[in-house]
Amino acid sequence: MKKSIALVCAAGLAISLLGCSGNAASKEKDENSLYVYNWGEYIDPEVLTMFTEETGIEVIYDEYETNEIMYPKIEAGAVSYDLICPSDYMINKMIKNDLLQPVDFNNIPNRVNIGDDYWEMAEGFDPGNVYAVPYIWGTVGILYNKTMVKDKVDSWSILWDPKYKDEILMQDSVRDAFMVAEKYLGYSLNTTDEDELQEAKELLQQQKSLVQAYVVDQVRDKMIGNEAAMGVIYSGEAIYTQRENPDLEYVIPKEGSNIWIDCWVIPKNARHKENAEKFLDFLCRPEIAYMNFDYITYSTPNIPARELIEEEDIRNSEIAFPNLADYSLETYVSLGEKADRHLSDLWREVKSY
Repeated sequence: MKKSIALVCAAGLAISLLGCSGNAASKEKDENSLYVYNWGEYIDPEVLTMFTEETGIEVIYDEYETNEIMYPKIEAGAVSYDLICPSDYMINKMIKNDLLQPVDFNNIPNRVNIGDDYWEMAEGFDPGNVYAVPYIWGTVGILYNKTMVKDKVDSWSILWDPKYKDEILMQDSVRDAFMVAEKYLGYSLNTTDEDELQEAKELLQQQKSLVQAYVVDQVRDKMIGNEAAMGVIYSGEAIYTQRENPDLEYVIPKEGSNIWIDCWVIPKNARHKENAEKFLDFLCRPEIAYMNFDYITYSTPNIPARELIEEEDIRNSEIAFPNLADYSLETYVSLGEKADRHLSDLWREVKSY
């Protein structure tokens, strides 16, 4: 999931991009069109141009900021997109609510470039690998400033250390905030057990007086500017921050964390499924996957694409490409509407504490 995004309207491209207009459905449907709905700044615009030049298929492209903004639009069915790129738990929800159609993998021979580990991970929210094609992935961990933190950082527990009062940044996200507390307590990040959720809520309430701010994009900027000692951040953002500030280090805590995957899926009301699968096969080419990795800086599941990364420190980065066997990592799954509402209520109790 592209966690840190500004919704940007791409302009001046050779292909037709509707950007932020939200009017993709109003464009006349024809056999040489492809309607794509994706996170902001989540694909190299040149990739879209190259696809159109090669195939003659015009890409009409809209952007969204969150899974929760995207979902109601797809659920309502008023807009007919051919491809969208939700996150793991949202894909799980869309499958359960019969909003997706199976991918014909016979039309995507380049799927072999995606590593087995990522297909196995996707099975956690897409049983049998029927609907989703992995695109971008990452982890959640702690980013800390080596000049400001002298303690060993290997556990979520440091986020509760009183000596770092007003130097801690937490994610302003119900699932990510509760994930930190749940993993620290030894629970699954997908727990719906009432006692475990209450314990996690109380732990977050205890922490609140130590937290400088609950933020999203600002974690990156504040850490680069030495405005905080540590913060919860997504791995792709950590790569960027280290380029800007060499005093920053990223760790996945020993108790475990979230590993997330954003995947391409085809909505049930897609009108250009064949074009969508052509585009998916195009995206799975190593050179195209590399272009997108270089543009986004979030990790690619495309194994040959990784070999194209020229910078050795990035190609072998433990941030971008950790050895998954070394960590206890879970993907999010949909908890159901009732559980989601309850978790949101608990998060409001934390924020108002």
